[in-house]
Amino acid sequence: RTHMLRRSLPQTLRGIVVIAAITMASFAARVLGAVPHHTLASGGRMPMAEPGVVGAAVRAALELGYRHLDCAGDYGNEQEVGEAIRGAIADGLCTREELWVTTKLWNTFHNKENVEETLRKQLSDLGLDYVDLYLIHFPIALKHVPIATRYPPGWIHDPSLGEGQMPTPATDAPIHETWAEMERMLELGLVRNIGISNFQPNLVMDLLNGCKVKPAVNQLELHPYLTQERVMKFHEEKGICVTAYSPLGSSSYASIGQDIGDVVGVLNEPAITELAAKYGKSNAQIVLRWGMQRGCCIIPKSTKRERLQQNIDILDFELSEEDMATVSALNRNCRYNDPGSYFNLPIFD
Repeated sequence: RTHMLRRSLPQTLRGIVVIAAITMASFAARVLGAVPHHTLASGGRMPMAEPGVVGAAVRAALELGYRHLDCAGDYGNEQEVGEAIRGAIADGLCTREELWVTTKLWNTFHNKENVEETLRKQLSDLGLDYVDLYLIHFPIALKHVPIATRYPPGWIHDPSLGEGQMPTPATDAPIHETWAEMERMLELGLVRNIGISNFQPNLVMDLLNGCKVKPAVNQLELHPYLTQERVMKFHEEKGICVTAYSPLGSSSYASIGQDIGDVVGVLNEPAITELAAKYGKSNAQIVLRWGMQRGCCIIPKSTKRERLQQNIDILDFELSEEDMATVSALNRNCRYNDPGSYFNLPIFD
């Protein structure tokens, strides 16, 4: 679906994204070392991908036919992504015009004087003149951390003060001012489309009341445990495209101890296994096909070539209405990426 996008956002297979992130945006602070780490809210230190892993994943994805790359400054790997893009273009795998590159404005750069500087830093890292879509990563404005001080800055203003800190909110970065700067980036030609991420409908409505350019996209956590039917309908009525992150559910969260309750994991649900046998597909392919048939742009992540190939191989079948309903019935309103659970930032409550 194109909605009001200036160019069609790839939704089907050739546009299923390889997320240029091996980590999630929910981690506290980046710790420098031979292999970069993120410090979790629990105090645990989780290694990020070793140098070269992300670049290799992007290269493999482009070779397999992926054309949508979902990036963010907070992921800490846009330089590596940019190198992979340049290499692929130089080798004739694709042209810049064939790619759809999304990236995001981090929470510490919401002040109106910081948006352009941050975007230009990201464009420089990616080696691009523009990105196809620029999103506000979270509706959370945090105290500014200069790029020269620490980049990416993470959630905590000063990690050197030790564990147990909470994010420091910004008091001078109202969302309408941030959005006005996003609109100015569009006017400057540095971005082709602008959008939001993790915004609930009430905040979207507030934004729509004061904007010149409405958000083209809202990127949300969506999977069979969190179907958000009314939220989906709201965005359809407003003409805002929905991108589904974490479309396979809990696997990446469970691996770092952030699984919730007694859920067994979307991919281990007996109903999904039965459908996989019925259609001759993997459990993941069933879930991804369900997400795509709902009208979402789905963005699973993987660094393994075989998984990348499997994730892209979902165009040759279609789930029946009954089977779509079976998957949707797994909904538990189970949200994994919630700043209210690891910091006192309950944006979804």
